[in-house]
Amino acid sequence: MQTSGEVVPFPQAAHEAPRDFRLFFEDEHLGLLKLLHFVTGDRSEAADLMQEAFLKLWERWDRISTIDDPRAYLFRVALNGSRSRARAARRAAKHVLPFGVANDPFDDVDIREDVRRMLLKVTPRQRAALVLLDLYGYGSEDAGRIMGIRPSTVRALATQGRAALRIHGSPHE
Repeated sequence: MQTSGEVVPFPQAAHEAPRDFRLFFEDEHLGLLKLLHFVTGDRSEAADLMQEAFLKLWERWDRISTIDDPRAYLFRVALNGSRSRARAARRAAKHVLPFGVANDPFDDVDIREDVRRMLLKVTPRQRAALVLLDLYGYGSEDAGRIMGIRPSTVRALATQGRAALRIHGSPHE
């Protein structure tokens, strides 16, 4: 019998329903937290799942006498929550939004400077042929007209320029 201010202790028999939620929480929360930490591998995730499981049990606490084993119910709710989160994470992973590559203007400056340094390693005519053919995408006919030379000469200059670039290596050498 409970008197004013006295808390009824948690019953010893497994089939008896506990009468005080606070005592039930105090008796079970560390064991549930350890179980969930072992299952999830993450203490924060385990703590969240534990709180959610206790909240669901607390919401049904007025009907606790209808639950055969409140501890088993609590553990089942917590483990179901863990599986639900894992399924939600797998579903979310399937619908990952592609992130665009951030264009850093300093990278563009670095690339332009590297190309400029590389092109300075070849003759001005080879450089002009490479720029017109490879950077601007002109054909050898058009590049020859622009440079005032035959298309075959443009191709020869570009070939010589590429060979020189391969020999000289990186722009920082």
